[in-house]
Amino acid sequence: MEKLKVNSDICIGCGACAATYPDIFMFNDEGTAEVIEDQQVQPEDIVEEATGICPVGAISSENEEN
Repeated sequence: MEKLKVNSDICIGCGACAATYPDIFMFNDEGTAEVIEDQQVQPEDIVEEATGICPVGAISSENEEN
């Protein structure tokens, strides 16, 4: 399992993440994406697709320690 995160300094608010994974990503008041807090940890296949869907590379992940 890995933990998803969005770099709000890079995010352009295109919506690809929220459109593809509306249960994982939402938009904040600044118009950039963020991970819904209780959805940060996801299986590797979801993480791989989610990080690849962002056109500017604002989505990243890190290993979640148990």
